[in-house]
Amino acid sequence: MHCCNPCKHQETWRERRNERLNPARTQGVSFVSASSENRFVSPEQRHDDLEQSFRPLSLVDFTGQEAARANLKIFIEAAKTRGDALDHVLLVGPPGLGKTTLAQIIARELGVNFRSTSGPVIAKAGDLAAQLTNLEPRDVLFIDEIHRLNPAVEEILYPAMEDFQLDLIIGEGPAARSVKIDLARFTLVGATTRAGLLTTPLRDRFGIPIRLNFYTSSELELIIRRGARVIGVGMSEAGSQEIARRSRGTPRIAGRLLRRVRDFAVVEEADEITRELADRALSLLEVDAIGLDIMDRRYLEMVAINFSGGPVGIETIAAALSEPRDAIEDIIEPYLLQQGFLQRTPRGRLLTPNAFRHLGLAEPARPNGQFGLFAEDP
Repeated sequence: MHCCNPCKHQETWRERRNERLNPARTQGVSFVSASSENRFVSPEQRHDDLEQSFRPLSLVDFTGQEAARANLKIFIEAAKTRGDALDHVLLVGPPGLGKTTLAQIIARELGVNFRSTSGPVIAKAGDLAAQLTNLEPRDVLFIDEIHRLNPAVEEILYPAMEDFQLDLIIGEGPAARSVKIDLARFTLVGATTRAGLLTTPLRDRFGIPIRLNFYTSSELELIIRRGARVIGVGMSEAGSQEIARRSRGTPRIAGRLLRRVRDFAVVEEADEITRELADRALSLLEVDAIGLDIMDRRYLEMVAINFSGGPVGIETIAAALSEPRDAIEDIIEPYLLQQGFLQRTPRGRLLTPNAFRHLGLAEPARPNGQFGLFAEDP
């Protein structure tokens, strides 16, 4: 049994963006918002993303994350043999790597019900109590964005995870009394993109922490070819390679690009997606050979041209791009850091020689040893 996911809470940066956004433009670069709805290569989930049929249904079908799959298989088999609930699982990793899919697979492999919610949706203790008291023995409760739980709700969750009991206060003032409610032994699967924001007491209550890593190109090729079969489009090996190398190591992005390239193939009445068709389609979508889009290039060009490659402060960058600071730090910079195009230093952001080479720009003269001289920002 699968419960409907509540609508995901809008991110704080997006709300602030609606208040602060203005039509300013940086010199020589057209204005494009960093909002994930406007980017084909955003790892954030969107309403038009992969349909359920894209998702693998078992650990055998799940591509990538070899160590995580191997460990989960053992833990699940052991729990089934004991006839007990699986220990609580914490899934950590960037958006789009399959945390929700893996949580659903855990429930399916255990043969139990799967219930889903998210941290921001559980506003008060009663909301959590309603979820927990409806669980049957060994059921899986999935909480996405668990780092965003209300602190008061988190306190209620501790005894539920450890002792399978709810400690609730009924009434107010002198008439208030504590009530203990016994719960079925369940498995909590928490997912977070920011493990550092989890409190230590909550993090320590997860017996099975699992970190998901970015996917290799060969793993993404397998996912893309499977997706092509699901949506009924021919796919050449070279075509899947072309889409994979522009997918930023993220299956969600790979699926989104596949469906857009499929649209080009349908209009052109192509029998299959070839390398040439994929390259032409993705170039028209302004996704370059390594997965950078117009927003990434706008960031790099602005720092390279307007600030000679830096160092430049994040607040200055945010003002120049007319974007909130947290949108830049959470959406734009992670992939640039991963690709080695950007350094964070105490004096600000600094472009690397790789960034200038990718942009086709001459690197400005820098003091000797400027790269590697600075430590990472705290």
